[in-house]
Amino acid sequence: MQDSYTLKVAGITRQLPIIQISDNLAIASFVILGDTEIVCASAKELSKKLPPVDILVTAEAKGIPLVFEISRLLGMKQYIVARKSIKAYMDAPLVDEVESITTQKKQILCLDNNDAEAIKGKKVAIIDDVISTGESLEAVERLVKKAGGIISARAAILAEGDAAKRNDIIFLEELPLFPLE
Repeated sequence: MQDSYTLKVAGITRQLPIIQISDNLAIASFVILGDTEIVCASAKELSKKLPPVDILVTAEAKGIPLVFEISRLLGMKQYIVARKSIKAYMDAPLVDEVESITTQKKQILCLDNNDAEAIKGKKVAIIDDVISTGESLEAVERLVKKAGGIISARAAILAEGDAAKRNDIIFLEELPLFPLE
C-alpha cells in the first residue's frame, strides 16, 4: 500500500496520508480544519458552481469552515450547522441518526428549532468537505426536509469512491478509495 496520495484541488496541491480504516479499506485522509488556503480556494470554486440558494447547511464539524467561507462569498448573513449532540439551549430539536465511513459508529445530527425555522420554505444547499458513502449527506437531507426546507444542491470539495459517479452532487475533484487485499 502506498503511504500518501497527491491531491490537486482548486489550484492547491496536498499530500494526503493514506489511513487504514477497516480490514479491507484505506482512505486518503483529507482534513480541512486549520487549512485556510484549501478552504478559501475550494469555497471560491464551489460557490461558482452552486445554483441560487437561500441558505447553506452543513454537518458539524469539518464542513464548518467551508460553509462559513462560501456563505461569506455569497453575501449570506447566516448558515446552519447540524450539531452532533443535543445542546441545553436547543428547544424541540430535530434529530436524525447517521453512521459515516469515517466515524464508523452511530452518531446523531440535530437542528435547533430556531435553525429549523430559518430553513423552512427556503432553497437549501447542503455543503460538506467530502461525500463518500452519502450517509452523512442523507442524514442532513432528512433534517432539512423535516424542517420544511427545499434541497436545491448538494456540494463538497471531494467525492470519494462511488460518490464521484453520482450526478446529483456538485464537487471539485474525485478522491479514490484504497481497497486492501
